[in-house]
Amino acid sequence: MNAWLQFLSQHEARIDDSSGTPLVEFTRPAELPRNFMAPLTDVGLIAATGEDAASFLHNQLTNDVEHLPPSEARLAGYCSPKGRLLATFLMWTSADAIMLQLSRPIQPAVQKRLQMFVLRAKVKLNDATDNHAVLGLGGPSTAAALSTWFPALPASPFAKIDAPAGSLIRLPDALGQARYQWIAPLAVAEEAWPQLINTFTPVATSLWRLTDIHAGVPQVTQATQEQFVPQMINFELIGGVNFKKGCYPGQEIVARSQYLGKLKRRMLLASVETTDVRPGMEIFSSADPGQPCGQIVNAASNLQGGIDCLVEMKIAAGEDGTIHLGSAEGPALKFGMLPYPLPA
Repeated sequence: MNAWLQFLSQHEARIDDSSGTPLVEFTRPAELPRNFMAPLTDVGLIAATGEDAASFLHNQLTNDVEHLPPSEARLAGYCSPKGRLLATFLMWTSADAIMLQLSRPIQPAVQKRLQMFVLRAKVKLNDATDNHAVLGLGGPSTAAALSTWFPALPASPFAKIDAPAGSLIRLPDALGQARYQWIAPLAVAEEAWPQLINTFTPVATSLWRLTDIHAGVPQVTQATQEQFVPQMINFELIGGVNFKKGCYPGQEIVARSQYLGKLKRRMLLASVETTDVRPGMEIFSSADPGQPCGQIVNAASNLQGGIDCLVEMKIAAGEDGTIHLGSAEGPALKFGMLPYPLPA
């Protein structure tokens, strides 16, 4: 258990690492608090340093890294040569590094794979997870509560502000709330925590992931690596793919999916009245029960006792029948509206 987890465990947090990923839990609220914060202990951080860091990552990822300004964060994907996502990142620049945030369980393998292609480039990839505390914050009182550390809030999604207290990134809104991510040095986070709890109700990591789901922002996890071309999980619709940049692994297939033919699979928002839903679980259409029509991308418990999830599926399957979890006889999925439009 690292220093940040130890600190949280001393401040009424329960640490659940039964899944191999440390998840922070607090008393679960009956509804989303007006102002809330969640320690995001399920993410890993890779710091890329060196004079070739930007050009190296630019040639590996689906988004533009060479022209990433200090005032902005971006989504990006890392694909196999077949165009299938090995990881999804939130990336930004710090004072001396390009930071890549991804699902914590896959970080070691992804970092090792990236390292294989460094060759003669002047770049170093380091695990920066234990050097930072990552907090998700939401609610109307965020500006006043953070004024001690940040003079203003980033105004639009993926805008970023830097200060001695770390980096603050605006994330897409969800469930009617503006959301922010604060990446802070450990000492700053520990000092800030007693002040923050005067405004924000601490909530579980999983509740923050519920807001990600309602924002329509997917995360590739261990169970879904190499399952999706970026467009299958709407990654180009939320700014994760730049089609004008140069080559990267899988670029030809990603471009072909965009410009040739009609995309037959997309990611949708759904809910299901059960408690056992995991990334990678298959879903089935009642019209074609013999084979899966898609799978779960991400899932989190909602506040009504069920599960909300992002599902990748054949577009036609939803037109021809009802969709069920696990088998055609499994619990039925009810579909909702994503916060952004899908192409016709």
